[in-house]
Amino acid sequence: MIYGKLWCVVRPQVGVPIFLGAVAVGSFCVHLALVTNTTWVKAFLNGGAGKTVVATAPAADPPKK
Repeated sequence: MIYGKLWCVVRPQVGVPIFLGAVAVGSFCVHLALVTNTTWVKAFLNGGAGKTVVATAPAADPPKK
């Protein structure tokens, strides 16, 4: 472990919950920013499937004899 000596300064009973709390807060902020700043996320979460694009191949020419 690279930062193994960190636990000599900060007890794991304090450092681990702070680290996990920081990850949770950061994740919440990213998701909140996505929901508030985009239109497609709201539609997706509300069940709006949107328009599905179907790719079709061009019609092939009949073989020449």
